[in-house]
Amino acid sequence: MSASQLVQRLARPEVLAMAPYVSARSGAGADGVLLNANEAPHALVDDPSWQTLELHRYPAPQPEALRQRLATVYAVAPEQVLITRGSDEGIDLLLRVFCRSGVDRILETPPCFGMYRIAAKIQGAGVVQVPRDPVTLDVRPEAMLEQLTQDDTIRLVFLTSPSNPTGDLLPDGLLDALLAASKDRALVIMDEAYIEFCAHKSASQLLSEHPQLVVLRTLSKAWGAAGLRCGAVLADPAVLDLLGRVMAPYPLTAPAIAAALACTAPAALAAQKDMLGKLRRQKEALVARLLACGWVRDLWPGEANFVLIRVEDGPGLVAHCARAGVRVRDFNGQPLLDNCVRISIGSSDDMTALNTALDSYGAPA
Repeated sequence: MSASQLVQRLARPEVLAMAPYVSARSGAGADGVLLNANEAPHALVDDPSWQTLELHRYPAPQPEALRQRLATVYAVAPEQVLITRGSDEGIDLLLRVFCRSGVDRILETPPCFGMYRIAAKIQGAGVVQVPRDPVTLDVRPEAMLEQLTQDDTIRLVFLTSPSNPTGDLLPDGLLDALLAASKDRALVIMDEAYIEFCAHKSASQLLSEHPQLVVLRTLSKAWGAAGLRCGAVLADPAVLDLLGRVMAPYPLTAPAIAAALACTAPAALAAQKDMLGKLRRQKEALVARLLACGWVRDLWPGEANFVLIRVEDGPGLVAHCARAGVRVRDFNGQPLLDNCVRISIGSSDDMTALNTALDSYGAPA
């Protein structure tokens, strides 16, 4: 089945039938005398940066320079890139295009990123959960495949590699098996927010072979640009065309576009490599430290920029760190994560502050 046939089969009929909004920037060029968007003729702030970025003008909905840059960074064709406001917007767009309220469902493997089911609930879609192993927190491939093949209402299968909050990679062969099982019946979404932290190859290399595959990427993690809210959906152009129909007319700000180009420039790659090396060493030291703590019951080092631990009293550890001025993430009460705490890997000063807090944890008052 071709990509066009696939989207015709899976997408909501309302989206297939609708004509997208055409903004002034997408419907015409940005050159000449611009009197087609009801903008102010000039900025009111006398600052060179405002003039350089032309902040009195609407930016391009999908700036070609940034789309080309991200295509190069992610090793895909430019027509396979849709720039979004982080991965969250990509998740939301996929639900809005492919899931009918009260009819279609998504599949997820908790514990996993919480926005999959939140976006589904907002859309009115159902959520099929295939929980991980309660001891190892590994995904269960056979159960996932069985659920997918037996449930015709599943439209989106959400995967994450490395996963969040466990940090583990998808088992070898599982993606291929899911792509085979989902053919003509569902999209497989691979969330690769943390892939730069490991040596694993991106699933995007399979896009041309599998029109039902969608890959989510972001600049928020390894590119040091969480404040930009910039990411990308990588997929077949037929899928991206439908996502673009329901996307906001101007999703990206001019400053974010300029900053995204700067942080993904070739010159920034050396800085990224240096940062990733430092984070790796900081993580190794933290893992060794935690393994020596008698109050750590389980530890999942994972392949990302964080570790997950289970302790005797998760909320107590979180509160203790907070009193020391260190914020760590409490996962207590979430599926299979009682008394679990996720700790991000920060700067040397951050980790010194964390170690100071850990030194006093459990000590007599």
